[in-house]
Amino acid sequence: MKLTMICRLFFAVALAPLLALPQAASARLLSTADLVIVEKSERKLHLVSNGAVFRSYDISLGKNPVGHKIYKGDGRTPEGRYYLDWRNPQSRFHKSIHISYPNEQDRVRAERLGRAPGGYIMIHGIPNKYRRAPELFEGMDWTEGCIAVSNEDMEEIWQLVADNTPIEIYP
Repeated sequence: MKLTMICRLFFAVALAPLLALPQAASARLLSTADLVIVEKSERKLHLVSNGAVFRSYDISLGKNPVGHKIYKGDGRTPEGRYYLDWRNPQSRFHKSIHISYPNEQDRVRAERLGRAPGGYIMIHGIPNKYRRAPELFEGMDWTEGCIAVSNEDMEEIWQLVADNTPIEIYP
């Protein structure tokens, strides 16, 4: 009985600072995405934990956003299931997280067309050289096939998504 009371007191003291935070800040500390979902047509990226969306962000896509990426230079963002497999804190786009495109099917598809599938598809912020003018990138598709978010959103995604998290990209 005495041990139970000590445990309750410990958890009450340990969790009190988290419970006093605003909801968004406490969720940021407690939630980690186990899935990332991108809805290209809605221009949204969602972070999911235990089947529930806990964050959503506005995105920009490749210059030619409709359809699955077929080859390097087509300006499309891939569709399908991939993984966020590594990150670059020194990116020229205010941090970036790599999407595991191309997979084997993507390589075969591009080879049949005599093309390279491309690669280095990332979730990233705006270009560092334009960090003082982020409004230049709002509301338009401007990447070569990547998924772009604001630098502020990229900071949050960076913290809430671990390497090897699956990402599902829908039309």
